[in-house]
Amino acid sequence: MPNFDFNPFLEYAQKNNIEIPNNSIESLEIYGNLLLEWNEKINLTAITEPKEVVLKHFIDSLSLLKIIDPKQNESLIDIGTGAGFPGMVIKILRPELNVTLLDGHAKRFIFLEDLQAKLGLSTEKLHIRAELAAKDSSYREAFDYATARAVARLNTLCEYCLPFVKKGGKFIAMKGPGADEELTEAKRAIGILGGKNEKLILEKLPEDNTRNFIVVEKLSQTPEKYPRASAKISKKPL
Repeated sequence: MPNFDFNPFLEYAQKNNIEIPNNSIESLEIYGNLLLEWNEKINLTAITEPKEVVLKHFIDSLSLLKIIDPKQNESLIDIGTGAGFPGMVIKILRPELNVTLLDGHAKRFIFLEDLQAKLGLSTEKLHIRAELAAKDSSYREAFDYATARAVARLNTLCEYCLPFVKKGGKFIAMKGPGADEELTEAKRAIGILGGKNEKLILEKLPEDNTRNFIVVEKLSQTPEKYPRASAKISKKPL
């Protein structure tokens, strides 16, 4: 069985005054082992060294709690969740948060169902394209937070994600290098979609890793025409 060293995780949390609930490390160890076990059957992650799983999946997801401080019964949707990063990690650390995981690949949910059964946790899981779910009144402008650790550029990502955020909520994009350029490029799209007061936060993580957070406040409703069909979003980004 792989050996997961969670000391860097705990040190980062302590340094940043992030509360780690009892039994959450045990849950994350189950998560890590199950992730690597399932990864031999289906493609969940290219990161397969236990140390890297802790650094680049678990600590990276944990760092979102420096940006948001969710309250009891608030809601978060993780768009393009993949193997559950960051949404499932946040659910483990903040079980009182109502978490929805959205992804277009059904096989990933088979893994997440197995994981949640073993952990005794549950989330709503949406196997649907984001632009379709965002047209559903059950999900449109229904969440306090939306997050995405996706590779799409921000102007495209905003059209997929901001329609899910309620007025007064926040969309948090987890980005890599070049986030400042993407934010400049996306300012028009953010305004059209009802967002404003965007800010870029660079977070330093252990082992010289970094994460850029782009935080967008939702100040007004997203016009009904958005999001457009996926082909239109790709062909003509806002």
